[in-house]
Amino acid sequence: MADGDIKSEELGQIRIERPFYEDKQLRQDFCYEKPIKQNVAQKCSQEFRLSKFLVGVIPVVGWLPKYNWKNDLVKDIISGVTVAIMHIPQGMAYAMLGNVPAVVGIYMAFFPVLIYFILGTSRHNSMGTFSVACLMTGKAVLQYSDPGYFASSSIDTPSNSTEMEITGYSPIQVATAVTFIVSLFQVAMYVLRLGVISALLSETLVSGFTTGAAIHVLISQVKDLFGLNIPKSKGNFSNIYTIIAVFGELVNTNVAALVVSIVTITISAINNDHFKPLFAKVSPFPFPMELLAVVVGTVVSKYCYLEETYGVQTVGDIPVGLPDPTVPQFSLLPNLIVDGITISIVSYTINLSMALIFAQKLNYEVDANQELLAMGLSNVFGSFFSCMPVCASLSRSLIQQVVGGVSQLASIVSCLILLVILLWVGPFFEPLPRAVLAGVIVVALKGMLLQVLEFWKFWKLSKVDALVWMGTFLTVVLINIDIGLLCGVVLSLAAILFLSFKPHTCLLGHVPNTDFYLDIARYKAAKEVEGIKIFHYSGGINFATKSIFKSDLIRLIGINPQKEVVYRAKLAKYLGKADDQLHKSANLTGKLEKVQGKVNTKLRCLILDFSSVSHIDPSGVSMLKSVVENFTKLDIPVYIASCKEPVYEMLTKVYPDFVTKLGFRSFPTVYDAVHYSTELFLSSSNSTISTVRL
Repeated sequence: MADGDIKSEELGQIRIERPFYEDKQLRQDFCYEKPIKQNVAQKCSQEFRLSKFLVGVIPVVGWLPKYNWKNDLVKDIISGVTVAIMHIPQGMAYAMLGNVPAVVGIYMAFFPVLIYFILGTSRHNSMGTFSVACLMTGKAVLQYSDPGYFASSSIDTPSNSTEMEITGYSPIQVATAVTFIVSLFQVAMYVLRLGVISALLSETLVSGFTTGAAIHVLISQVKDLFGLNIPKSKGNFSNIYTIIAVFGELVNTNVAALVVSIVTITISAINNDHFKPLFAKVSPFPFPMELLAVVVGTVVSKYCYLEETYGVQTVGDIPVGLPDPTVPQFSLLPNLIVDGITISIVSYTINLSMALIFAQKLNYEVDANQELLAMGLSNVFGSFFSCMPVCASLSRSLIQQVVGGVSQLASIVSCLILLVILLWVGPFFEPLPRAVLAGVIVVALKGMLLQVLEFWKFWKLSKVDALVWMGTFLTVVLINIDIGLLCGVVLSLAAILFLSFKPHTCLLGHVPNTDFYLDIARYKAAKEVEGIKIFHYSGGINFATKSIFKSDLIRLIGINPQKEVVYRAKLAKYLGKADDQLHKSANLTGKLEKVQGKVNTKLRCLILDFSSVSHIDPSGVSMLKSVVENFTKLDIPVYIASCKEPVYEMLTKVYPDFVTKLGFRSFPTVYDAVHYSTELFLSSSNSTISTVRL
C-alpha cells in the first residue's frame, strides 16, 4: 500500500512519542543557528554573474535558443495575425482617449513591443494601448497642450481653450513627455527592486479604480456617440461638467452619427454575446467584428459622404510611413511628475496582474522586477516615436493565448503586419467616423463596467474591503482619476492599519484524547484545563497593539494582576484580624467576604500561545515583561508556547535575563507547556515529574 493510501481508521492507531522539550533544550539538541545575512558585496557577486545577468536582464537570450521552431512557430504566426487584427480598431479608438491622432495607437503596437519582446518575461501579454492608461495620458495632454493644435486637427478642443495658456506644445509632445517620465519611474523602480509596490494596489482597489475609470471612458465617448460638438472638460469634476454639457446639447444630436453608433454597438454586442461563442465551436480564431466594423464604417463614410453631407466627424489625417525619431520635451517633465507616478504604477500593476494570471495558468515564471525594466525601456523607446505609455490589454492578451500563442514571437508577427498598415494602408481609414470608434470602445468596456457587481462580493466577504472599493470608485468617478487612485491607496493602508488594531484573541481548551488545543468559543468539544488559562493571540505585538494585547488578556482570563495584588493584600490584612474582632464587627465581616469574592485562587498557570504572533518590537517586549512580573507576584507562572524564532530572539535580545530572573519558560508547543505545568503541579503535591510522551 502506498504512503498516501493510509485509511482513516489506521490513522487513529498512530502514536507519536518524543521527549518533553523546552525551547532552550530544543535549540541545543537540534543545533539551532541563526542564519547569517549576506552583505551587499556577496549579493552583488551572486546577482551579476555574466550568464545569470544576461538571462535575467535579457530573457530572450534564455528562451529563444530553446524555442521549438517546428511545433510552435505556426501557432505564434496564427496568434500574431489575430492580435494584429485587434490592434487596428483598438489602437485607433484608444488613441482618441489620449487626445492624440488615431495613428498613435498603431505606433504603440509597434515600437514598444519590439523592446518588450527582448526584455519581457510574460509569454502572452499583448502590449500596446489600454483604455485606462490612455485616458490618464489624455488628461495630461488636455492640460498642457496648446489649444491651437486642437483647433487645427481632428482632436476635440478643450472646453476652456480660450482661457488656456499658450504653451506651444502639441498633443504629441505632451504625450511623449508623459511616456518618457513614466519610463523613468519604472526604470527607477526596477533599480530599487520595487516590484512589490504593486502589492499596495489590492484586488479591491484595482477593481474599484478600473470600474471608475471605465465610467470616465464611457462618459468621454458620449459626445461622439451622439455626434455632439462639446469641448472636453479638464481638471477635477470633469465628468460632472461633461454630463451637464451633454444634456444641454442633446437637441443638437447628429442623427447620422447616432445611427452609426447604435448600429456599431448593436452588431458588436450581438457578436460578443451570441455569434462569438458559436463561431468559437467551429474555428479557433475569433471573428474580427471590430475590424469589420472599422472597414465597413470607413467604406460607408467614404462613398456616402457622411462627413460632407451629414457633418459626421471622422478620424482625419493618418500619415503614411513611420514617424521620425524625436527627443521628448524635457522642459515638460517637472509638470508631469504626478501624472507619471500614477500612470507608471497603474500600468505596471495591470500588466503584472495579467502576466501572473497567464503564468499561473500555463505553469511558467514571471519576474516582477524584470517586468518593470521591460516596460520602462519599452516606454523609453516609444517616447522617441510618438507613443503614449504602453500596457497589456486583457482582451488582446487573452486572444493571444486562446488561439495558441506560445511566446512573444506572436508579438513580432503582429508588428510586421502593423508595419504594412503604417507604410501603405493607413490613409484608407481617414474617412472612418469617430462614432464607430466610440461604439467599439463602449462594447469593449462591458467587462470593466460589469465589475460594479463585484462590490456586492466584497461586501459579503469584508465590509472594510467594500468601503475601500466604493471610496475609490466614487472618488475616481466624481473627482478625478489620479485623486481616486491616491484615495484608494490611502483607504487600503487605513484598512490594513484598522485591521491590525483588531487582532484575533481567544482562550484555548483541550480536546480530550488528542494534543489539540482549540478556541473554546468555537469548538464545544474543547474544554479548559483546570487551573490553566491558555491565551491565544494572532498578529504583531508592537507599540500600537501592546495595550490591546494586555486588555484582551485581562478580559479573557478574568484577572487584572495589579488589582489582584491589592485584593490579596486586603485579604491578608483582614484575615490577620483576630476572630473575635471579626465576629464583633459585621462591617469587617462584610468586607472580608467581598474581597474573598474578588480574589482568584483557582488559576495556577497562564500560557501564552504565540503560534500566530508574527512580530514583536521592544515596546511589546517591555509590556510582556511587565505582564510576567505582575503574574509572578501572584505566584502564577507565565509560559510562552509555539514562539517563532525571530520573536524568541527579540525577547532574549531586549532582556537577556528574561528566563533567569523572571522564571520565564518557553515551549515548542502548547501541549508541552500544559503538561509541564500539570506535572509541576502534581510534583508540588508530592507527585513525581515523569517524562511526557505524546
